[in-house]
Amino acid sequence: MNLERLRARAQSFTQDVARESYLAYSGLKPEAALQTIYERYADILSDDALSECIQRFRDAPHDSEDARAARMMLEWQVESRVGRQLAALDEREVALEHAGVIRVADGRVIPYQRVAIDIANSGDVTDRRAIDEARARTVEESFAPLRLERLQRERDAVESLGIAAGYNSTFEALSGISLTTLAAECETFLHDTEAMWNSVLDERLRAFGVPRGEATRADSLALFRLREFDDAFPETSMESIIRRNCAEMGLDANATGRITFDIGDRPGKRPRAFCSPVRIPDEVYLVLRPHGGQSDYGTFLHELGHALHFGNTRADYPFEYRWLGDNSVTESYAMLFDHRMQQRAWLQRYTGLDRNRAGAFLRLAGFEELHFVRRYCAKLLYEIQVYSGAVDWNALPDIYVEILAAATGFQYRPADAFIDLDSRFYSTRYLRAWQLQAVLDEGLVDRFDDDWWRNPAAGPWIVSELFAEGQRESASEVGLRASGARISFAPLTRKIESLLES
Repeated sequence: MNLERLRARAQSFTQDVARESYLAYSGLKPEAALQTIYERYADILSDDALSECIQRFRDAPHDSEDARAARMMLEWQVESRVGRQLAALDEREVALEHAGVIRVADGRVIPYQRVAIDIANSGDVTDRRAIDEARARTVEESFAPLRLERLQRERDAVESLGIAAGYNSTFEALSGISLTTLAAECETFLHDTEAMWNSVLDERLRAFGVPRGEATRADSLALFRLREFDDAFPETSMESIIRRNCAEMGLDANATGRITFDIGDRPGKRPRAFCSPVRIPDEVYLVLRPHGGQSDYGTFLHELGHALHFGNTRADYPFEYRWLGDNSVTESYAMLFDHRMQQRAWLQRYTGLDRNRAGAFLRLAGFEELHFVRRYCAKLLYEIQVYSGAVDWNALPDIYVEILAAATGFQYRPADAFIDLDSRFYSTRYLRAWQLQAVLDEGLVDRFDDDWWRNPAAGPWIVSELFAEGQRESASEVGLRASGARISFAPLTRKIESLLES
């Protein structure tokens, strides 16, 4: 199979999987027919196709454009081959999520996909913990065994390809990301921000009425919901406000019709929002199931960053640069947009917050940001152990609880040890995205001033210099080219400190 045929077939396959996933996860279909798609494209997932990709990867001159494209294609080949082996499990999980319910001790029956929403919106600590207890029972009985089997089979499938010595080394070879280096950066960040985190956590938990030693992850969902600000973030105004912001910075929120907003409630729609690029750049879906208040605004902005990226990628780029590459890049663009809610002037211009309330909101935004970065640092440290093969599967739930609780101060449930992670070290993409977003934001301030987000010259520059390039470059390369800076946690830490002092 020559390269051009492989690219064409790979693009058709990726589009078909993306469309099927969008329909299933948005609640438009009760099941995902993934196995049928994998069977239809068996030719590009064959041993011959894998051998061809491996050979191109090994033969390409070091640091050349051919080497860049070959590594992306090999990473795609591995993920797709493994995906084919796991398709039946993924279909079962989608069906379980659609049909699943949790039964609370008081007799309530809640659809599984609404549980996180109901916990976040519950103002009663006893109530949300009762819901979470019922959720944990369902997870332990149905979802955890399925996810554990998936993780075991995924690790075995990747290691059987013999690309590198073990799952973790294979990820490093295919992604170009050093787990060792990033893990060390995470440990340093956790150490350097521990005193700051303990201080703000104690203060916020006292105000929330939950003792430090009793705070659970269910409490954290309600804590970061920030319901006291709901009046400033009305659901009915969200779309028009964000469209206005885009227009003022010289962007079309729908990319001249290429982006579709799917932001209403629907049974079967996943509570976790997502962006589904079905045909890049021509058909992109932004999917959100409303939770309420400021969290919806931040989520909408985040997914809009993804959608605008995919909807403005160069159409003449090859498959690799439009569909593949370092997802840290698209995650950083998503964060670049959702972090507008950490700007006082943005809040006062586009929301109902006055100066005093904006200050209180920003302090809580800094608290939330610090929590999530620390949480993802911990997730990476845990996931490295999950995939290393050095730890018995039965020991992992206790390790999960220990690492996540130490980083966040919230009690975690062992039942979630195989649920609360994304495959293939996606945590690395979020962590590097936080780093890149902070660098890009500082660069945009230098180029377009503090309020770059309403400068009509900023949007076109972002489209031409960032979005149009797809993911041809890594996060490190984008940071150097666009802002002249190396990515690290340092600018992010500075930003968090300034928010907490608002």
